Amino acid sequence: GAPRISIFLKPPGVISPGGFTTICCSCQHGNGNFILYKDGHQLRTLEQSGCRAKFSISNATYKDKGTYNCHYLEGGTVLARSEDLDVMVTGISLPRPDFSVLPGHEVTAGTHVIFHCTTTYRSTGCFLYLEGQIHAKVLSREQEDYSFSHVQKGDEGRYSCQCFTENLTEWSAVSKTVDLVVR
Repeated sequence: GAPRISIFLKPPGVISPGGFTTICCSCQHGNGNFILYKDGHQLRTLEQSGCRAKFSISNATYKDKGTYNCHYLEGGTVLARSEDLDVMVTGISLPRPDFSVLPGHEVTAGTHVIFHCTTTYRSTGCFLYLEGQIHAKVLSREQEDYSFSHVQKGDEGRYSCQCFTENLTEWSAVSKTVDLVVR
């Protein structure tokens, strides 16, 4: 079958004007090329090392926001397309939330883990990011917490959170990252 390719932001989250992020595309195997598209238009062939390609956005402007995806080619034939990645560039006006994981950042498989994202201002919700994943989990204001009832090896990685106000009008900076290790 066709190779599966993924696309994600590193670091994840909404970018402030003047900020930076990297769009990463990866595939399990092969030695083809990645082409990055934005809003349906071909941007460029990405420089890659092995099965990963990166496109850096530095000094972001509102022109950088849009929907990106990667096409993976071998010998000029498109073999796979990634999901769409929405990149948002907007003002960051709220302070960085505090982010922690309980019972700790190193746990045994099967443990009940709680991610705790707290803010001092009235936000309506926060996003929980796992680096390398395209989809964030939403933490509602009533919750502030996200629970994993039985963590597995596949849940480990670098997590962070970012909060917003109603209608996604104002955003916080992204929290510091927490690495979850599952033994």
